Amino acid sequence: MKQPLDPIIEEIHETRREIARRFGGDIHRISEDARRRQSEEGRPLWQPTKAGHEWDETAESHREG
Repeated sequence: MKQPLDPIIEEIHETRREIARRFGGDIHRISEDARRRQSEEGRPLWQPTKAGHEWDETAESHREG
């Protein structure tokens, strides 16, 4: 039995499809556009401190204890 479609989820999927169409499915162009818009809007940007940056596992260890 098929579940009814959730209009909010469908809107999210349509937005994703539109963005992919706009940039020819090129994830690098999509990411660059997102970074540019974040910068123009004054939002903070995550910048790795070095190549191959790994997750900080200290947050994980605090949740376990």
